Amino acid sequence: MSDNSFGKKELKKCYELYFESIRNYIYFKVKDSALAEDIVQETFIKLWQKRDTIRVETVKSLLYVIASNTVINHFNHLKVVRNHEVAVAVPSYGTSTESPEYVLEEKEFQEKLNLIIESIPEGSRDVFLMNRIDGLKYHEIADRLGIGVKAVEKRMGKAIAIIKEHLGRKI
Repeated sequence: MSDNSFGKKELKKCYELYFESIRNYIYFKVKDSALAEDIVQETFIKLWQKRDTIRVETVKSLLYVIASNTVINHFNHLKVVRNHEVAVAVPSYGTSTESPEYVLEEKEFQEKLNLIIESIPEGSRDVFLMNRIDGLKYHEIADRLGIGVKAVEKRMGKAIAIIKEHLGRKI
């Protein structure tokens, strides 16, 4: 790969040379082998889409940048999905047999809770949502985030303390 053209042969050679190291790099970040495989495939697709602007000498570093950005995009997407799940977790008010006042209070409480959850620092918020929304146990959260169970406990404690401070009670 000495000239500046980047075609199918160069892509295949890059794939053979860098696939495993890129997959390992991604796995280190996501701790999920199937997800790492998907992201590495997406990385090479994006590399191919950029083939007209690639300088062959810098293709390896470009692969790592694309992989890293793809992982970040994946986690940002998960955050959006989780925030949406929290937002739509409010019960359906149209079918409720509760009084309109109760329904309104419940809706106001849910809105206040969502704002409080948004105000929790990111690390603690992620742990809180993974536990309370996704139903993950502390050791599962620790594995996914690549941190210790004690760190998960500390982050969860911080999240609960913030919620308790704002609401005056635990949830």
